[in-house]
Amino acid sequence: MANLGGLFDKRNGHPLADSRELHQIVSELPKDNAFKALDEIGGWLESLQAAADFPAERRFEAARQLEDAAAPHLRRLAREYLHTIRLSKAEEKRLWSINGGFWALLASVYEQTLDALLARGLTPEFTKHSLPALCTRLAAALRAQLKWEQFHYGPTPGELWQRLGRVLRVAEEAGVATRALQLGAAGSSSTLSEYRRAMVFQAASMDSLLPLEIELAERFIAHFLGQFEFPATAEHDCVYWVDLSLAQPPLRLARMPAQATPNLRFFKPGAAHGGMQAVLQTLEQGGDLPAEIMLGGQYLAKALIPVLRHLCAYLAPIPPQRRHDRHRVKHRMSVLSGLVNAFVVFSGEFGGRPAGLQIESWVVENVSRGGFGALLNSIPGEWLKVGALLALQPEGGENWLLGCVRRYHRQAADEARVGIETLARVVEAAELKPKMASSYAAVAGVPSLLLREGNAPGELRVVLPPYTFDPRESFETMLDGRRVVLEPLLVVEQTSDYEFARYRIVGAA
Repeated sequence: MANLGGLFDKRNGHPLADSRELHQIVSELPKDNAFKALDEIGGWLESLQAAADFPAERRFEAARQLEDAAAPHLRRLAREYLHTIRLSKAEEKRLWSINGGFWALLASVYEQTLDALLARGLTPEFTKHSLPALCTRLAAALRAQLKWEQFHYGPTPGELWQRLGRVLRVAEEAGVATRALQLGAAGSSSTLSEYRRAMVFQAASMDSLLPLEIELAERFIAHFLGQFEFPATAEHDCVYWVDLSLAQPPLRLARMPAQATPNLRFFKPGAAHGGMQAVLQTLEQGGDLPAEIMLGGQYLAKALIPVLRHLCAYLAPIPPQRRHDRHRVKHRMSVLSGLVNAFVVFSGEFGGRPAGLQIESWVVENVSRGGFGALLNSIPGEWLKVGALLALQPEGGENWLLGCVRRYHRQAADEARVGIETLARVVEAAELKPKMASSYAAVAGVPSLLLREGNAPGELRVVLPPYTFDPRESFETMLDGRRVVLEPLLVVEQTSDYEFARYRIVGAA
């Protein structure tokens, strides 16, 4: 279907140019096979792109109907992408490419339509009835591209922001930027609303969130969008600014732009910050999510609280500042991923650099008390993601330390920067035995990592295999030559690869 555009000459015409054929094509799309349906829709969109003599109004109508037909299939594959716990790298890339590629192709077709209409001159009839929908759908497609790029942690091309700025300027000049209309199941929106959603999304600094958390954050932003403030001129409490004509994302307003122009737009949290804080406080106190907040599904409070904490921090009147000073360095670090590899190196049974383990070499660019930033000249396996557990050893050193990926941003296809939090420099590998079963030698222990620094008095932080923590189950282990009981307190962090929990240390009975 990718080359449909070459099948239709001027004599026969393009099938999508005829309203009855368009209706038949859309009605015959597969209903129960998302992959096949989107493949066919993508082929028809490519044929529209290739048909240079296609009437602009008909091109928009065909693209609009194809987008509406694709919507349920896109939602299904997006859910699969976001909610499948252990996607293979190949399947993850396939789902990401289908979704991200669709929005890129659709935006190009809408943009091609807008270019043709502007070159010909907008008629009053089209401006009144169709231009608001065209601009809004184009802005929404570009915003979806931004989101799917963020799922892969960038880099977001600057020209995407320039294209978003252009469509907003066209809508504003025509007086239709605020005209609200229905976008299918996505609800009501306008060109200005789509641009503002993208602006706040960018300001929220999503590099430290997992893809599902990014999706939830975007839905929270949509709910509170009307409470953010977007003044036309810079005010003393504005936090971000953007120039609609430039190929760059919104920037923090550390200083005023060099020159005031009509293309400048400003942004501040306004009442949205207090609204998000109120919802966060309700969830932290055991309350329910307000019914009017639509997140596209039911989620436990423990999944929503970290997202709201992040939004409340980064969309605050004063965004977070770095807690520790960074110092520029340049040295290599040996890196092992995952709890199993970390258990091996911290056990010390196989020497300082156990043979047979797949050790990565990263270049550390800066360090602080809380962690460090590293440059990767090649992207490692599918394990690299926000939350990944790492065992790290500085070049020339003998001791390993334990860390966790907190930020991940791709600079290019084969280059990335990661921010790593240091969890502990003194770590012990131990096999914990359930207290009730500790007297039975045959009972296997739970391979765990004991963090021997940074703990509250009388407590111990422990890294466990996934789905191990039980608030009713205590463990026994040897600590400083004596047998102790570890009583569960709470889980600090849960991922599909490990759990990070706090335990109270008490004497063995």
